[in-house]
Amino acid sequence: MGGAVSAGEDNDELIDNLKEAQYIRTELVEQAFRAIDRADYYLEEFKDNAYKDLAWKHGNIHLSAPCIYSEVMEALDLQPGLSFLNLGSGTGYLSSMVGLILGPFGVNHGVELHSDVIEYAKQKLDFFIKTSDSFDKFEFCEPSFVIGNCLEISPDCTQYDRVYCGAGVQKEHEDYMKNLLKVGGILVMPLEEKLTKITRTGPSAWETKKILAVSFAPLIQPSHADSGKSRLVHLPPVAVRSLQDLARIAIRGTIKKIIHQETMGKTGNGLKNPPRFKRRRVRRRRMETIVFLDKEVFASRISSPSDDNNNSEEMEEEKHEEEETKPSELKPDPPVNFLREKVLSLPLPDPLKYYLLYYREK
Repeated sequence: MGGAVSAGEDNDELIDNLKEAQYIRTELVEQAFRAIDRADYYLEEFKDNAYKDLAWKHGNIHLSAPCIYSEVMEALDLQPGLSFLNLGSGTGYLSSMVGLILGPFGVNHGVELHSDVIEYAKQKLDFFIKTSDSFDKFEFCEPSFVIGNCLEISPDCTQYDRVYCGAGVQKEHEDYMKNLLKVGGILVMPLEEKLTKITRTGPSAWETKKILAVSFAPLIQPSHADSGKSRLVHLPPVAVRSLQDLARIAIRGTIKKIIHQETMGKTGNGLKNPPRFKRRRVRRRRMETIVFLDKEVFASRISSPSDDNNNSEEMEEEKHEEEETKPSELKPDPPVNFLREKVLSLPLPDPLKYYLLYYREK
């Protein structure tokens, strides 16, 4: 029993391994995973396990295994400007990655049962916005979280382009979940021990695809013991951005274009992420099942028939690659935040500069 991919030493190596195993298959999803360090969503005393492809749970705080999140992100087929609803939004890790793809004109809502987890998610969101080195590479759709049971969403709520449920859905709640979707929308949820993708192709038409076998803790049923009445969950209204926000988005976008043009003129190629050093090649291992143990989701790795025959050959190849890369295993300089430098150099009042930079600490 273990992860679907090898453990990484840092967030980038974890993503490398997920790509190698084809859990991450598109550039947008890769960029979102690299932008947010998974370890930032762990409590300090548990960070040593952050880059393992395993679930983590502490009290009410829970993170699914990275291979699960990557399959979910790929299945959602996210695009800028879409609306997203995360049922059981937890730490906000998934919602924040989704927000990087949705961009400033998307909608990003989450429903979470536990108030302490919502506070934890807000703290992590604030930390990401204020300190992440990668934040300025994106225009962000900030998540909004509300407390409540996701089975008690008000029937007059708006429908969404994309919906994800992070708990096991019983068959009797399938139609309830489907009705949260707009026509053309995509719903991803664990249904009858399978991570399932459902596309709404018409008012009463659906396409269903089973992605992989999983075992999630089931949705918690509403409790009406206190009053006997349902407590409806009212989702946040779809807010219209202020003129100030629109101006900030437009100015930052213009500055990024100028930086890109300047870089093109100097180097002949666009702004790219600095090259990372070649890492040890990881053998591709696909997950065939997920094992559920003590309220945590684990991926069960099953080697392909050719693995045993190729082990010695691949070990020799990996050893050779490691020897080749040893002389250059120095860490690169941290990337320069060109947007921040450009904004700070503008002849503008300091309060306006800080507003353009979201009052970020770095």
